[in-house]
Amino acid sequence: MNSRRPPDGGYGWVVVMSAFFIMGLTTAVLKNFGLFFLDIQSHFQVMTSTTSWVTSTTIGMFHLGAPLASVLTLRFSQRVVIILGGLLSASGMLLASLDLSLPWLYLTMGVMQGLGICFAWIPANSMVSHYFVKWRPIAYGIASSGECVFAILFSPFFQWLIETYSWQGALIIIGGLQLNLCVCGALMRPLEAPQSPIQETKDNLEGDAAELPPKRKVIFQFSLLRKPELLFYILFAIFAAAGFFIPPLFLVPFANSLGMDKYWPALILSILALADLAGRLLCGWLANMRVVRNLQLLTMVVTLLGVVLMLLPINQSYWAIMVCVCLYGFLFGCVVAIHVTSIVDIVSLEGFDNGLGLFMLFRSFGGFIGPPAAGWLVDQTNDYSSAFYLSGACLISSAVFVVLVDRILQKKKCIEAEGQRSNTMDNPDAEKVN
Repeated sequence: MNSRRPPDGGYGWVVVMSAFFIMGLTTAVLKNFGLFFLDIQSHFQVMTSTTSWVTSTTIGMFHLGAPLASVLTLRFSQRVVIILGGLLSASGMLLASLDLSLPWLYLTMGVMQGLGICFAWIPANSMVSHYFVKWRPIAYGIASSGECVFAILFSPFFQWLIETYSWQGALIIIGGLQLNLCVCGALMRPLEAPQSPIQETKDNLEGDAAELPPKRKVIFQFSLLRKPELLFYILFAIFAAAGFFIPPLFLVPFANSLGMDKYWPALILSILALADLAGRLLCGWLANMRVVRNLQLLTMVVTLLGVVLMLLPINQSYWAIMVCVCLYGFLFGCVVAIHVTSIVDIVSLEGFDNGLGLFMLFRSFGGFIGPPAAGWLVDQTNDYSSAFYLSGACLISSAVFVVLVDRILQKKKCIEAEGQRSNTMDNPDAEKVN
């Protein structure tokens, strides 16, 4: 990816639509893993916490593979890495359908599916961020909404597949669908800066003189961890991830424990995805208007999300749960719409690919620990409510670190403004010359 100014439109909207389908065929599938939970648990006759390691492994590999995905993206291109991700995802599902053992599911649905999702998801986000500046929040909101649209469709569809073809047969069909990630990857055209032969020769000569150690030698910039604001944002990511991935996994078992018909939980997931879609589009539009700073908006929605999750299991009537699920989905969509694009505010666009890789890498700790910890609590208390209490507490705790990041960035901006003001006062003629 070169330094050409992002076009903020044009072919960028093709990139957005391709990313839209990528989000749907990756994270929307992951969000509906809860529909397989009880069938897998019953099939292998294991505890809740043991079964939850399938999803936890997928989430962990989705995050742990982020630095590798970033390195491969910089070394090759987004197109190549997304196609590789599509092949890995499809292969993971197809091999999982062989039903050899529970550890086999950890390897296929966990490791292979997780890496495949990562290799498709990371470059797709990178492409959207590089193609847009002015419209970046709304472009990312549209792209990420693919997760919601597909989740709405996948919830009843996956339930029907499981009942018709068993959970093993459903995995084969889902794997076939994920092969379309390769098509989406083929549509991802890296930005290229067209140059005339004269300009290209001039740039090469200047480059030979000015760039003796090539800049591309540093492939992955771990030096970004020296930024305290990024470290605090990573802490936010860890706590938030611990809470993010618990509700989708336990909503269906929780609804079943209340005696709801088997299609009602699937309907709950569809309504959740619809509210999620509304949250992403509205929050993306709001962030684009710059009414408040992105980090301020993120603090508010994460805190409210935690509160809603802690209230969700208190009232166990169907309609009360439905209201909480709608609020949860809407606020979750708001968080997703801005928490990745906020990395640009912290490390700049030049450091975005590396910053996103580090963000996802460390976020894996939260995503890897959250579901099993919630499963352990459910086993100990014999009550799914404890999983939602843990999720809400983690999210409320994560908001504290966003506040710290915002304060550090604002303090730095004030110092920079003071420095510029001092330079202007010391050199009054400099501004006139410029």
